[in-house]
Amino acid sequence: MARWVGGRGFEVQAIKLDGRPLLRVRQYGFLVAYCRSVTEVAAHVDLDELVELITLPNAAARRQG
Repeated sequence: MARWVGGRGFEVQAIKLDGRPLLRVRQYGFLVAYCRSVTEVAAHVDLDELVELITLPNAAARRQG
């Protein structure tokens, strides 16, 4: 699932909860809110500060792959 990080320890992650797509907002690992839209996320986080976090496979996964 997609993840974005921003200033002041914020992280936004696209998740499914009970089969519904949501955006989970956390700050320093603590839950802030579950949001149904980007507009709701903007109430908690400055959207201009968010950058997408891309996780690359490690070397062992590439060798197996």
